[in-house]
Amino acid sequence: MLTVLEIVGLMAFAASGSLAAVRAELDVFGVVVLGLTTALGGGIIRDVLLGVQPPAALVSWPYLVVGAATALAVFAFHPLVARLRKAVLVADAAGLGLFATAGTATALDLGTPGYTACLIGMTTGIGGGALRDLLLRQIPLVLRREIYALAALLGAVIVVAGHTLHWPTGPVTAVAAAVTVLARLLAIWRDWNAPLPRAGSNRWER
Repeated sequence: MLTVLEIVGLMAFAASGSLAAVRAELDVFGVVVLGLTTALGGGIIRDVLLGVQPPAALVSWPYLVVGAATALAVFAFHPLVARLRKAVLVADAAGLGLFATAGTATALDLGTPGYTACLIGMTTGIGGGALRDLLLRQIPLVLRREIYALAALLGAVIVVAGHTLHWPTGPVTAVAAAVTVLARLLAIWRDWNAPLPRAGSNRWER
């Protein structure tokens, strides 16, 4: 089940990156590169921060094949994929919950402190999307709107709390992932965003 959910999340991230590339009118190579970056970027950042060399995503060919195949499918059938926006958002939320909590658990297994594991877990969940936006010369979405990084951080904190209390890792990770997914979906449904500066407060006073 964990592998299936991981593949679903990877496909959702790859589809998200590929759709963004299609909207930016990139060619097929650009669509595949952006799709792979979105799907695998967070995991690669995690492994680099934890000193895992080479990163797992670069030595496990199924991840590369699934990500590239998803990107090519989006390139070929992007009008249909765009109409399935709600399904893609749900799958993306599932991927966020799984990657954030699994990244946190991996960091804890390698002996990192709890606060470090939280940051690494959050980065695992949001890193690919941030890289996608940077490649498109945009301010990363997680820094300007939507409850996305906060949902990932919430799941990471639950994993660390369970680890600190010596609760079983599997059930705790599953609950944390579910909470992350629920928080993300509620944010989409209710259109929740992190607070923004008041109008006019970002202007320099002369």
